[in-house]
Amino acid sequence: MKVYRTDEIRNVVLLGHGGSGKTSLAEAMAYVSGATSRMGKVTDGNTISDFDKEEQKRQFSISTTLIPIEWEKAKINVLDTPGYFDFVGEVEEAVSAADAAVIVVSGKAGVEVGTEKAWELCDKYDLPRMVYVTEMDVDDASFRQVVQDLTERYGKVIAPHFQPIRENEKLVGYVNVIKNAGRRYTGVAQREECEIPDYCMPNLEIYREKLLEAVAETSEEFMERYFNGEEFSVEEIRSAMRTEVMAGDIVPVAMGSNIEAQGVSNLLSDIVRFFPSPANKTCAAINRKTNEIYQADYDFAKAKSAYVFKTMVDPFIGKYSFIKVCSGVLKGEDTLYDPETDTEAKLGKIYTMSGNKPSEVSELFAGDIGAVAKLSEVKTGDTLSTKATPLLFGRTEYSKPYTYMKYTVKNKGDEDKVSQALQKMMAEDVTLKTVNDSENRQTLLYGMGDQHLEVTVSKLLARYKCEVVLETPRVAFRETIRKTSDVDTKYKKQSGGHGQYGHVKMKFGPSGEMEQPYVFEETVVGGAVPKNYFPAVEKGLQEAVLRGPLAGYPVVGVKATLYDGSYHPVDSSEMAFKTATLQAFKKGFMEAGPILLEPIASLKVVVPDEYTGDVMGDLNKRRGRVLGMNPVAGGSQEIMADIPMTGLFGYCTILRSMTGGRGSYSYEFARYEQAPSDVQEAEIAKRAAAEA
Repeated sequence: MKVYRTDEIRNVVLLGHGGSGKTSLAEAMAYVSGATSRMGKVTDGNTISDFDKEEQKRQFSISTTLIPIEWEKAKINVLDTPGYFDFVGEVEEAVSAADAAVIVVSGKAGVEVGTEKAWELCDKYDLPRMVYVTEMDVDDASFRQVVQDLTERYGKVIAPHFQPIRENEKLVGYVNVIKNAGRRYTGVAQREECEIPDYCMPNLEIYREKLLEAVAETSEEFMERYFNGEEFSVEEIRSAMRTEVMAGDIVPVAMGSNIEAQGVSNLLSDIVRFFPSPANKTCAAINRKTNEIYQADYDFAKAKSAYVFKTMVDPFIGKYSFIKVCSGVLKGEDTLYDPETDTEAKLGKIYTMSGNKPSEVSELFAGDIGAVAKLSEVKTGDTLSTKATPLLFGRTEYSKPYTYMKYTVKNKGDEDKVSQALQKMMAEDVTLKTVNDSENRQTLLYGMGDQHLEVTVSKLLARYKCEVVLETPRVAFRETIRKTSDVDTKYKKQSGGHGQYGHVKMKFGPSGEMEQPYVFEETVVGGAVPKNYFPAVEKGLQEAVLRGPLAGYPVVGVKATLYDGSYHPVDSSEMAFKTATLQAFKKGFMEAGPILLEPIASLKVVVPDEYTGDVMGDLNKRRGRVLGMNPVAGGSQEIMADIPMTGLFGYCTILRSMTGGRGSYSYEFARYEQAPSDVQEAEIAKRAAAEA
């Protein structure tokens, strides 16, 4: 592929609901542009985008894929993203590198929750956008209905500039609203002029009126001409649309069929025509040397810099760092500096990636997207720049994973292998993480949802030949006491020669310090227990609080007072007093009204108004306490509640199914509270069964 200048580049992300046709659209774009000689199908598992075995098996995208396409003297870097919410981290990576978005909507399924989320992402990142309606070759697809639904949601910014011509429920051509002319398909990316059918006229008038009204609003002169009934030329309309699209004041709506590759050439031309090149965008970094803001602004004349927006780790082809060049012109022989790790790396070869196929290029201009292999120290979110001008671009904000499961390695001895494989997968997927919960002797795997974790386990087996099993994690309960007790414990053992003798009298009660396992005091008088044995008594306490006598959970908030005892001048030892203390603690704890404490989380759930009743009802079932509600922009409510951590298992799936995928939640640990008696009894029974 030839080298393109900054003004010839378009970085476009495909967004939309799962199954709306993003991958098949990317495939059709590659085919129509001549990047491929045959068009693959998702169902056949032979598309450029879905190259991963897991994607082919499941027939949906899991990772973001880059496909560079050459069209009308421009290079379009197409970023094909997953539509399922569990893989939102991949979408956020792609959006951070894009300069504009095509929101893909199925003409059959219509506007879905994924469409709304795509729109919200475009708002968040201030991306110009257009809507592309797919599946117009399907019987019950309705372009008119999609336009109507979009207009109801987003108002007069929606401006259809193509309209389908259908005969016998098949897409045979289209009306170009800008040119006010009909076209009939004659082959791939080919069409001929035709008459506009009468049945298209009513909708055409509405669409054209909307378009011209939007164009008129770009200048006072146009507004005057519009009111005087004057016609605009095609070039005037297109020029005004480019201005409006880039400002976000117009969202053009196009349509076509991915399977038949119809309407795709129009979409590619619109991308080149209406979307901004990086030369029209700005980007700023912090200069680490001067601590001042550095306006990189995709200027190829400035110092070299690039942002690593994604990492791909493939067991066969190795590691690739996907970069967007923010300033300068990157070449293969360049040595760049990473201020995060304070290391320098020679780039070696620079590639453009098409799916998982790298093609070497001599250089990348500012604004272009490419990949560099084998940068071992470089991670997603890092900045590469020169040592003379060390820059740091703001890191992309990613969604935080809240769904977690315990995982166990199936084959003994595979622990290191699994750990290394997961490290590689976490380098690739920013929303995946592992946590070592040493207290409960378990390792936790965090992801964006149950499907995310399931895919991770499947990938571990397919890619790295590591088998792990997901299980419900143990909750970090605590044990404490509510009453006081007084115990007298003697440890005496005679086994020939020196014996063992330790005798303690201790009181136990609540300390009121729930952050500390125990508070130790000694009030021994008259040397009943010599001072040199006090540390042994405390060691016994330290060991005893690790696993409480009630259900084997760590102990908190206990005050232990050693007030008396006795010793033997020959047989007493540190070990004897430590053992006596352990026995005293066990007995004293169980006599002092032991209770189980459960972890409570502060939960925030954001849902559209109409779902608040269902969500609050479900929270009550999970022993949650709703504390209040706050209205949020876009007709949603933020519900705040306290909920036991046990009530959060499987919550991601339940919330999505209750709200049609529109609800989101976050939580953080708040405190411990006394567990209800039925929960306590179940945990004690569980421990008894484990020890039986």
